[in-house]
Formats: sequence, C-alpha cells, structure tokens
Amino acid sequence: MNRWIAFTLTLGLGLAACASQPPLTDPVARGKRDFRTKGCMRCHRLGDEGSEYGPGPNLTMVGFRKSSAWISRWLANPHDWNPKTIMPNLHLTPQQISDLADFLSIQKGQAWKVYPWRTKDALEMPSKDRGNLIFNMAGCVGCHGPNGTGGKPDNNVAGGMIPTLTLVSDGYTKAELVQKITNGVTPLPADPSKPKPMIVMPRWGDMLTQDEIGAVADYLISLHPKSQSSDGF
Repeated sequence: MNRWIAFTLTLGLGLAACASQPPLTDPVARGKRDFRTKGCMRCHRLGDEGSEYGPGPNLTMVGFRKSSAWISRWLANPHDWNPKTIMPNLHLTPQQISDLADFLSIQKGQAWKVYPWRTKDALEMPSKDRGNLIFNMAGCVGCHGPNGTGGKPDNNVAGGMIPTLTLVSDGYTKAELVQKITNGVTPLPADPSKPKPMIVMPRWGDMLTQDEIGAVADYLISLHPKSQSSDGF
C-alpha cells in the first residue's frame, strides 16, 4: 500500500476515533483539560508539571489556600480583583470558570509525590532557607507577595490589602508566629455590613508539621531581624 494512502487512512481513523469520544461529563476532568489547554501551565506549576519559576504562584496547594468562590471570581476577571496583576483575562465562559474552580479547589498537595520541603536536600537546609522554600512552594507568596512584601488585595479588610510580613519580627516572637500560622487567621471585616473577606489564612497546622511551621517562622523573622543594641563602640 502506498505510504501516503496508509498515512491518510490512519489519520482518518484517528480523527474518527476522536470525534466518537463522548464529551467529558465530569467537571473536574473538564477543568483539568482546560487547565492544560488554556496555557495556565506556562505561568503556574502544579505538582511536577508546568512553569518551575513562575511568574505565577505554585498552584499545587491552591485548594487549601483559596475557596472555590474566590477562585471563580478571580478567573472571571483577574484585574477586577487586582488591577496590578500580570495575569491576563482569559475571557473564559461561565462553564469553563466553574470547571476550573472545581479542579483547582481540590488541589491540596496530592499532585506532589513528595512535598518539596521533605526531600533529603531540603531537610539538610538551614531552617530559614527551608522556610523560604515552603513559603514559595506552598503558595504563601500568592497572598503575601515575594519575600512577604505584600501588595495583594482582599475585600473588606482594613486598608484593602493582605498584611505585609517584612516587619513581623517587630511584633511577634517565634512562638507567637508558629501559633498564628498553625491556627490560621480570619481577618475581621472592615465594615460588618458588607460581605466578609474572601481570603483567609488557613490552618496550616492541618497541612504542615510543627517543625515545618517553625522553619517558616524562622524565614519570616529573617526578613527583618530585630535590631540589637550594642554596648560597644
């Protein structure tokens, strides 16, 4: 058989098989498909796939950090939530938004075979460096900004922004930071008559060990060490 004819027949059969595939009925499966086909992985990382160095935050734990309602609102128009974001408006349909939110909201670390901060190399890091790794890989950076510099909005909170973390060592001891991270934080509404803030800090004690939370605390303290008085010259 002529090779061109054989190729044509094979291609035709393949297209026919694709056409005969039933449409995806599972919203999570559709969301996973859209996550891969809409270019999300060019900026984000999920498990061991996607962009390793950003510019978007790692999404492997996004379902632990953010609610499905917030994810939906964000996907509808990122600039409506954060005018300074570099994420484009993908002009998704309501169905695509719903499916992607269903898919992303179940991402709570299971896409990793081993958490990046539990590898042999990570366990040998100085505590603050391991805390930096957790801060970025677990997605804390997605709310508090690179190196805790802030600039991320939340609705109906004082100042309209999630707190910066560069000066936490001035107001908290390590033990207090560990407790705060372990138990999570639900911000008080700036105006009780309006909807509650959509972004809260989850109970990281449900996901991280006390040693890991201690490493994060060491990293945060290192961002702005307390000044030490000196009796010398």
